[in-house]
Amino acid sequence: MRVYAIGDIHGRLDLLLRLNDMIRRDADTSGASRHIVVYLGDYVDRGPDSYGVVEVLRTRPLAEFEHIFLKGNHEDLMLRFMADGGMARSWLGNGGGATLKSYGVSTLGILLGQSGLQRMSAKLDRSLPDDHRAFYRDLRLQHVEGDYLFVHAGVRPGIPLAEQAEDDLMWIRHEFLNAEGDFGKIVVHGHSITDRPDIKPNRIGIDTGAFRSDRLTCLVLDGATRRFLDTSGPG
Repeated sequence: MRVYAIGDIHGRLDLLLRLNDMIRRDADTSGASRHIVVYLGDYVDRGPDSYGVVEVLRTRPLAEFEHIFLKGNHEDLMLRFMADGGMARSWLGNGGGATLKSYGVSTLGILLGQSGLQRMSAKLDRSLPDDHRAFYRDLRLQHVEGDYLFVHAGVRPGIPLAEQAEDDLMWIRHEFLNAEGDFGKIVVHGHSITDRPDIKPNRIGIDTGAFRSDRLTCLVLDGATRRFLDTSGPG
């Protein structure tokens, strides 16, 4: 088994396509009978093509791979906004406008206050293709392979893995990042940006800020070995 875990994409379709090509070439060197790719969430916002990222993940998956799609806090914000306009200021302040534009929704409604935000919410709900809606609805919160737990943000220290709260899996930051104890699994996560993969005894962070750094990072797990692929080089 060879596992590939991909950090936060944030609308950077160009980097996703480049990294997918790198993964295909890497998998061709593998004698593994299973290839698994785990996407850690945050497909949308900030970058220019959230629509394109989701469309590629849905319709052009890596052939002969098992695919796991996790839910990030940015998908959580988007779905709350689309449901009732909730979290509007927080979402738009964290790159949600780029997602609206990618789905053909004008952001000028923000100038009209709450009524404009409600109209934007309703327009996004109408504009979202049914297959994209199903993609967002079916996102998972966590995945386990062997000694590794894959989540978007992290876990709350002191809470059994089976009892973790959804909000923590998508949103937690400092309590998790500063914890030094054993979580029961090595946690592979995104959400918290670092220049390079953040490798600790109890966790591995792979959000390298692709939307601004051009570095989309993938952790490769193969038996007892760990290594990384990323888009900062020639590919």
